[in-house]
Amino acid sequence: MTDDAPAVPPTGLRALLPDLAPWRASPDFRRLWIAGLVTNFGSFLTFVALPVQIKELTGSAAAVGAIGAVELVPLVVFGLYGGALADAWDKRRLIVWTEVGLGLLCAALLVNALLPSPAVWPLYVVAALSSALVSVQRPALDALTPRIVAHEHLPAAASLNALRWQVGGIAGPALAGVVVAFAGLGWAYALDLATFVVSVALAVGLAASPASAEAAKPSWTAIAEGARYAWSRKELLGTYTIDLAAMFLAMPLAVLPFLADELDAEWSLGLMYAAIPAGSLLVSLTSGWTSRVHRHGRMVVLAAAGWGLAMAAAGIAGNVWLVLLCLALGGAFDMVSGVFRAAMWNQTIPDELRGRLAGIELLSYSVGPQLGQVRAGGMAAWAGVRASVWSGGLLCAGAVGLLALCLPKLMTYDVRTNEHAIRLRAQRAAATATATT
Repeated sequence: MTDDAPAVPPTGLRALLPDLAPWRASPDFRRLWIAGLVTNFGSFLTFVALPVQIKELTGSAAAVGAIGAVELVPLVVFGLYGGALADAWDKRRLIVWTEVGLGLLCAALLVNALLPSPAVWPLYVVAALSSALVSVQRPALDALTPRIVAHEHLPAAASLNALRWQVGGIAGPALAGVVVAFAGLGWAYALDLATFVVSVALAVGLAASPASAEAAKPSWTAIAEGARYAWSRKELLGTYTIDLAAMFLAMPLAVLPFLADELDAEWSLGLMYAAIPAGSLLVSLTSGWTSRVHRHGRMVVLAAAGWGLAMAAAGIAGNVWLVLLCLALGGAFDMVSGVFRAAMWNQTIPDELRGRLAGIELLSYSVGPQLGQVRAGGMAAWAGVRASVWSGGLLCAGAVGLLALCLPKLMTYDVRTNEHAIRLRAQRAAATATATT
């Protein structure tokens, strides 16, 4: 299925560049990576076009903000149940059919946009259904990666997947803004639909990935079993809670427009939004070192604390360029935390539970930022914009430190000696040996 890692580690500049071993060794990883890159660009077209269309049709900021509300409940419910489906069904089939469903929803947006008088309610229906389908699909994608990538290449795969998202996160909105402004909403939806055609064609070519023999049927009982397993693994519990704390307490995106105004630098708002993903991208482009780190839990803690301190500095700084630097530094820390969280998940969770645990992971890194927007806005209204940013950052650093003290297994985690990593590594080696004989 995959080749072994190179015997001689890279040195010099090559040691910093992204490790391409997963790309070279696994054709399915290459196919999935390209499909994700294509659909990521398309999704940002709709991500920008949908709120613009609601704004044009209603003129209400509250109506635009309601998109997040209609997406939240499907995210929670279907994220958990989607994890159970990913364990019990063929992962490739689940990915293909959810991608087809997302493409059909995009087609519905296109049809509505071409009507003489587009309706508002279909936009909310599509937003809710899209959130449900993405929540079902994402655990299957996450659960598939450990099957198609060698165990020792999983940290590198996490970095490459993050790189794909960051390229889309920076370039996608810029492209979307141009398309919506100069070509119109219809073209934005049409181009997104075209990207779904490409991604479905690539996903169909993936090898089948049936459920393991030990997988439970999808049910709330199966979901509860996954939750009990996560609770029993305190190092995993630490990754979830630390990420939730970091995003809830220190995510500043909701108040950036007001922060730019306070700094008399309205022109910097776009740069502020781009700074965090730009910092993350810098880490991804120099992520070769991550494959040589073994104490992943310690890196998660240090990086999450660094994120909080960087956000605190952004709230205290009075110069816009220092604020941008702090935001980029925070993005870099967040990327480091994300890489090592993903490595711990992929290298230690049994295959028969991978989908359900991926559903819990989806909640940990999706719900936190959404709730963090509410916290940041409420705190800004009560204590001021800059106080909202710096206090959230300091609270984040303190919460991370407290969680690290309460969950010592996270700090002592070492992929070379962790019993779960050793067991999964042995299983993968045995499966590879059987496949080659």
